[in-house]
Amino acid sequence: MSLTMPAPDPQLALGLDHPLRVLDLDGSRLPSDVLDPHLTDVDETALTNLYVDMVRVRRLDTEAFALTRQGHLVLWPPLLGQEAAQVGPARALRQSDWVFGSYREHGFALLKGVDLAEFARVWKAYAHGGWDPHEITMAPAQIIIGAQSLHATGFAMASKMDESDDVALACFGDGATSEGDVNEALVWASAFQAPVVFLCQNNQYAISEPVRVQSGTPLALRPTGFGIPSMRVDGNDVLAMHAAARIAFERARSGGGPTFIEAVTYRRGPHTTTDDPKRYRDEAEVEAWTAKDPIERVERALAAMGANMDAVREEARIRADELAKELRHAAEHAEPPTVDSIFDHVYAQPTKRLERQRAEHRAFTASIEGNR
Repeated sequence: MSLTMPAPDPQLALGLDHPLRVLDLDGSRLPSDVLDPHLTDVDETALTNLYVDMVRVRRLDTEAFALTRQGHLVLWPPLLGQEAAQVGPARALRQSDWVFGSYREHGFALLKGVDLAEFARVWKAYAHGGWDPHEITMAPAQIIIGAQSLHATGFAMASKMDESDDVALACFGDGATSEGDVNEALVWASAFQAPVVFLCQNNQYAISEPVRVQSGTPLALRPTGFGIPSMRVDGNDVLAMHAAARIAFERARSGGGPTFIEAVTYRRGPHTTTDDPKRYRDEAEVEAWTAKDPIERVERALAAMGANMDAVREEARIRADELAKELRHAAEHAEPPTVDSIFDHVYAQPTKRLERQRAEHRAFTASIEGNR
């Protein structure tokens, strides 16, 4: 006797046939009953600001990539092509909302206000966390795939217990949806109706494995099995991502519980600077997604609105150049940590055992120096 599981309610998931979109590839506006009501205040100025943000995020990415190749940074996970998937939601957050990301959420870190000197130390392997999470309300980058979804859900549950309306945003890639941590987080978030938003940036590859191998159905269907509503959104459309995030954050703040957003986008660069994507994907595929560039799409939209594009591009260039200069200076002048600092920040307060270990380590180091 075989058992057949009931299919998830399709009404829980929006955009399954075609990802939700409001900006067409040529920059023209498309009507959306779902998203349009949440974009009524986005005028030319607001769209220009989103454009500048994306240009700055891309320049941060390309500069860090170059710094890695020049030996100033140890590693870099590029986000080229995913700028809209991060800038749109980032600009829908309140400063008191928390972001729990993976190692590729550079756009969120930048727009949350990370100190680039601290940021550079992480990718120079001079620091474990890099920034004070409480200052910018963003947790340190999580390397363990999907673990941050549990952290975000835990924060959201605490926020609800404290009767706060602060929201947690968990960011992860398509591959993470197959990890136990993400599924456990979905269970808890659904059971406790936690104010958490799960943002899956489906960039089509879990390192080298394409998403079509990972799942035979849209990833946005997976959370519906836990009773969590989801939206499948064009991740290269910054306005669609902004509106979807607003919907999800509003639902969370008002007691409506979690939401899952699948941002359909593409990682145009390598997984990290140690990866060679030509080994597992075709250049024609990259070219097809390059034609869907999120920044160029907004340029076309602004031009259609009558914006002075020469002035807009110049403003974006100046601010991006300033950012790149600051990052380069930070990477080139970062001071390595002292050996003794390995004992710092192990616990909130030092313990006697830790202090004894520190003293033993100092004595050992001194003995080595004395024998030279």
